Formats: sequence, C-alpha cells, structure tokens
Amino acid sequence: MTIGTPVTPSSKIKRTTPSCTPGGPKVREENILVTVRIRPLSSKELAAYDLVAWDVTDENIIVSKNLYHERHGGLYKFDKVFDPTCSTRKVYEEGARDVALSALSGINATIFAYGQTSSGKTFTMRGVAENAVKDIYNHIKFTPEREFLIKLSALEIYNETVVDLLNRDSGPLRLLDDPERGTIVDKLTEEVVKDDQHLRHLISICEAQRQVGETALNDKSSRSHQIIRLTIESSLREDSECVKSFLASLNLVDLAGSERATQANTGGTRLKEGSHINRSLLTLTTVIRKLSDGQRSGHIPYRNSKLTRILQTSLGGNARTAIICTMSPALSHVEQSRNTLLFATSAKEVTNSARVNMVVEKKQLVKQLQEEVARLEAELRSPEPSDSSCLRSLLREKELKIQQMEREINELKRQRDIAQSQLELERSSHKEQKHQGPQTGEEYLAKRVSSKLMTEERELLYLKWDIPPEGKQRRRLQLVHKLWTDPLNMEHVKESAEVVAKLVGFCESTQPVSREMFELNFVPLSDKKTWMGWNLISNLLHL
Repeated sequence: MTIGTPVTPSSKIKRTTPSCTPGGPKVREENILVTVRIRPLSSKELAAYDLVAWDVTDENIIVSKNLYHERHGGLYKFDKVFDPTCSTRKVYEEGARDVALSALSGINATIFAYGQTSSGKTFTMRGVAENAVKDIYNHIKFTPEREFLIKLSALEIYNETVVDLLNRDSGPLRLLDDPERGTIVDKLTEEVVKDDQHLRHLISICEAQRQVGETALNDKSSRSHQIIRLTIESSLREDSECVKSFLASLNLVDLAGSERATQANTGGTRLKEGSHINRSLLTLTTVIRKLSDGQRSGHIPYRNSKLTRILQTSLGGNARTAIICTMSPALSHVEQSRNTLLFATSAKEVTNSARVNMVVEKKQLVKQLQEEVARLEAELRSPEPSDSSCLRSLLREKELKIQQMEREINELKRQRDIAQSQLELERSSHKEQKHQGPQTGEEYLAKRVSSKLMTEERELLYLKWDIPPEGKQRRRLQLVHKLWTDPLNMEHVKESAEVVAKLVGFCESTQPVSREMFELNFVPLSDKKTWMGWNLISNLLHL
C-alpha cells in the first residue's frame, strides 16, 4: 500500500513524486525543497511591543512590510511559505514528508531546519521527527511483502567537536573519508530499532543529551548542531524472486541558530559557543551560495567545518534534501530574518542527483551463483557434441595452466625460503663475530646445530616429510630453526616441541644420511616429556 502523496508545491521548480514502494526511478535530479515558516511573536516580543515586519501574501510568497521605509524591502518566493497559524503537521506534510518517505525506497534523504536563534527550529524538527516516525511505521505496517530493518545513530557538533548522543562517554569522534560512503563518523554508536515506541524513546534520549544554554533571546537555546540518522534497509521476503535490497539514510538535522552577541547578550562560554555556531553556519552559507551559482567544478569548502563535511552528500550530492527556514516576524530581528531569506533563496537553486541505493544480500548472492553454476553444468551436458567438446577442451586447458602456475609458485616460494634462511645464517654469523667474551653452553649448542642444519639439507627434510611450502608445519619448522640459530629468542621453544619431536623421530628411524648430516645422538623418546626451554634441546641433542 502506498502512502498518500503530499500536496505538490506550486513552484517554478519541476519536481517528481517518489514511489513510496521500491521500484521507482533509480536516478533523479531536482532542486532542494525550500520552505519558510514564520512563528508568532514571542512573549518577550509582545511585551516589548515589537511590530510584525513580514507579510505572507500567498502560500509561496513572503513580503517585507518595509515599515518606516526600511531599505530591506522586497519579495521572496519559495516552494512553500507557512504563516504563524500553520501547524507543524502541515509544515511536515507539505515541506518534508515527500523527502522523508524517499528513504523507504532506497533514496538518501535529509531534512534540516535553518534560522536565527529562537526562531522555532527545534520545535519544528521535533514535530517533523514525530510525524516521520509515524508515517514510516504506517508504511511498514501496510507493506507486508517487504522486511525492514531500521537503525538509529545520533550526534551533535559542539564547538566543532563531534559527540555521540547515544554514548557521550566515548569522547570526541573522528571524521573519516570513505571512497564509497563519503564522510563517516568513526565509532559512532548505532542502535537497532525494535518498533516505533523504541524509536521515539531513543530520539528523546538524544534530545536530552544535547547541549543547551540560556541566552537573552532563548531560555533553552540549542548550543550545538544535532543530527539524528535513521538507516533503513528493506528487502523482499525469501519467497520472492527479486534479489535486490534497498538501503538509505534519513537525516533529521536541527541546526543551532545564528546569533548576534549584542542581541543574545552572551559572554564567556556562551560567546565561544556562538562563535563556533556562526562560523559553521557561515561555511554552510558559502557552500550553498557556490552550489547555487553553478560552481560545482570549482572549490566547494565542505571541509571548512565538520557540519558541511557530514552534510556534503545532502548538498549537491546523492540525496533528496528539504530545508525548513524558520524566522521571527518581529521588526527587531528584521536583519537576521532577511539573512535567512537570502540563504533560502540560494538554497532553492541547488540541484541534487539522488539515486536508488541497491544492495545484494549474501544469501541472495549465493543463490545467484548457484543458479549460474547450474546453468554452466547444464551447458556442459548439452547434447551438442561440438559445444560440449569445446567446453571440455577449454576447461582442461585452464586446469593445466593452473597446475603449471601452482608448480611455479611453489618453486618461487621454495627459493624465497632458501634465500631467507641464508640471510638469517649470515645475520647470525655477523652477530657471533661481534660477540665478545666466552660462549655459554646454549650459544655453543646453537652454533653446532646451525652449522649442521644447512639450508639445502633442511629443504631436503621438508621434501621427505612432504611438507608444503606454505602452511602451519613449514612455519613452525622455520621457527625452530630460527630459535636454534638465535639463542636470545627462546619464548616459543616449548610451543615448537612437537616439531622437534618429529625431527628426532625422523632421525632415529631409518635415516642414516640424516644421522651423518647432524652428527648428533638422541635420547630415548620416553625422556621427551621433560622438554622445557634450552633444557629441552640440551636433553635431546648430545654433542
């Protein structure tokens, strides 16, 4: 069942309505959806007898009343303009719902609120999040043929430091560049969502963890940018023939508000917070302006702030984006409101290229490969003798080539091992030449064994034992030889006892050549349980 399509904004920008069930268009190019919401006058503004400086003439146009011949007169047109009487539900349905539901069809989506401090951003985004959760789970309820998995992660950017809102104790997080996914947040907690109530609970936890503070304009001013990300994966159930799954993210972004220190009456910590907020918002404005001017080929300063790095995909990239610009109607804030409208004017000219993100699950991929193997086997059993003979000939030719390559690889590995062993012997000899003072019994023992167990002879043992060039046995034998030639490295002798036992058993059997090669006598097998460190080798080998 498809969710009802929201009212299409009457704008010059041509838009396409997404299919709420997977299978819609894979690529779409469209402008960012930009709406403006004007809040009512606040109690402080009413108490100060502030005047209303803006008028909404219709659902798309906002005009300055140009009171007292202000130089900032003008008309601004957007996809939608919401006057102070509009509910948050209406703002969501006409300014965000279409974008939010794109995540259900595998298209990345971002919704964020922009505006000056105390203009209603947090209030608006809470309503948007609540309505989005409701619509997402309604869609899941009426789409039984698909299986959904939703995960939530959340962060805040406070004074240019990224903090995990689900795990504040993790400390500052790093941003990493991934060639496929773009900018990612390293070690960010991701929680699997059980149901809509669990999702609402997680969102409330994140909001409670956010940095807030009191200013002259707002008793609970947001002092950080907050990003809540829902990762939505859906796939047709196992009885379906389709092997495609859809994976997309829905970002709900509540930006901190731009502010003037004189109006907000900030100082100390609040002043520092405001400085970081304004700097990151300035970078966001610069990015939007450059994108709206068609400067994609030039330098876009995404990396100048962590906010724009994280939102890079949503600004001119692989996502559908909706921006809700909030503003105060008061004359005392007319300059800040005008800056918000100029930002919105630039943003509506930015074009994104969103595409459907499809993935193939492992079990589905295995099924595909099994079907391909079955098809090839059927071709081999084809009644056409010429085709079958040709295929068998090709397979045999490839098998011979593979066997030849394996032999060459084994020979190269053998030569490499010989060279490494010779290098170890040379290094050991060099160390002995530098060594001053009398030799210990252990060093003397190591020297005797090393002098007798030459590289070629050791390789001969490997071949007689049928030990492959690569593998656990070969590595352990090489380890034993290294220990014998390096008396300072004794920590793994006990671990190698099994290899030494095999060496002893081999030389005690019917191998007179090996006895002559070593010129050593060996103790009976019953004494091998006492092996330990150099005592192990000295008990095994008598000079």
